[in-house]
Amino acid sequence: FVTNFFLSVFCKIMYTKVITLFALVASASAFAPAAPFGTRVANRAGTKLFIEYGKYDEETWDNDAKKDVYAAWDPNAPRSTMNFNPFETYKGNSPDASGIYPGEDFYKDPIRGDVNFAQMQAEQAEIKERLANPKPGDVPGAPGCKN
Repeated sequence: FVTNFFLSVFCKIMYTKVITLFALVASASAFAPAAPFGTRVANRAGTKLFIEYGKYDEETWDNDAKKDVYAAWDPNAPRSTMNFNPFETYKGNSPDASGIYPGEDFYKDPIRGDVNFAQMQAEQAEIKERLANPKPGDVPGAPGCKN
């Protein structure tokens, strides 16, 4: 009788230890470092998460950079982080270097260059010229426009 009792207690202790070990191993992924932001990661549903940031991401987002992005912009192609109008406003906001507006997912505050009054006056003249001569296809509702 005593042998069966000790054997029963030993089995219960080992069972508890095995269950504890399985629980520890299963939860170890909670302490693993996260994948870097923007990399492809498969989640439980099997979907992919990936965002391609714009050409001037992590670079100075000044008027010259905006003019370069505007020159490459095709209003007839679908809007993306590489194809957007950097001068277009949405709800009173300007986009970041990837065409993402404040409040949207993946928005990154751009690195802005220094500007003085003379530069602002020159930019104002460029704005008037751009508004007077829009790109062909730059109409509200075009695939490359937010509005």
